Amino acid sequence: MVESKENIRKQFLQKRDGLSADFISISSKQIRKNLNKIEEYRNAQSVACYHSTGSEVKTHEIMQEILSHGKTLGLPRVKGNEIMFCDVKKFEDLEKGEFGIMEPKQNCPILEKFDIIVVPAIAMAENGQRLGYGMGYYDRFLAGKNTLTIALAYTKSIAKNIPKSDSDILIDMIVTEDGVIESKIG
Repeated sequence: MVESKENIRKQFLQKRDGLSADFISISSKQIRKNLNKIEEYRNAQSVACYHSTGSEVKTHEIMQEILSHGKTLGLPRVKGNEIMFCDVKKFEDLEKGEFGIMEPKQNCPILEKFDIIVVPAIAMAENGQRLGYGMGYYDRFLAGKNTLTIALAYTKSIAKNIPKSDSDILIDMIVTEDGVIESKIG
C-alpha cells in the first residue's frame, strides 16, 4: 500500500517538531556550511530563500550571509493562492504575514529572476521529490522556471519515497547536515 502524502507529512512533521533546539541549531549551522560548498550557490548574485519558522532548518544566518556579501535576497510574500519573492535589504523590511511567518513588507519590490531558489521541506526523497506543507505555493511558483533549486532538510527528513503528483516540481539539490545530495534523476 502506498502511503498518502498527508500521512507522510504528519509523520515527518511530528519527528521534526520533536527535535531538540540544540540539534536544530547545530544541524542548521552545518547545513549552512554544506550549502556554502556548492559552487553555484557561492557564485550566485541573487538568492530566493525563506524565513524559517518552528522546527525548520534555520535560515537567519544564511540570509544574513547573503546580505553581508552584497547579494540580492528575495523572500516570499503570500498573495492569495501564490507566493511572490520580494527584495529584502535588511531584516527591518519584514513583517508577520498571513501564516505568522515573517515576510517582506508591501513596499519591497517584487523580484522576477534568481540564480538560486532555496526552498523549505518537511521531507525530501533523494530523487528530488519534495514534501511541503501541502498548499502548493512553491510548486506553483517553480513551475516553468529553469532556476537551480536547493532544499534544506535534516538527514532525518530524507524519506525513501514520497508519492508524486502531476503538479510537483522536483528539486535539484538537497543540503543536509551530512552533505549535499544531487537529486534530479534523468
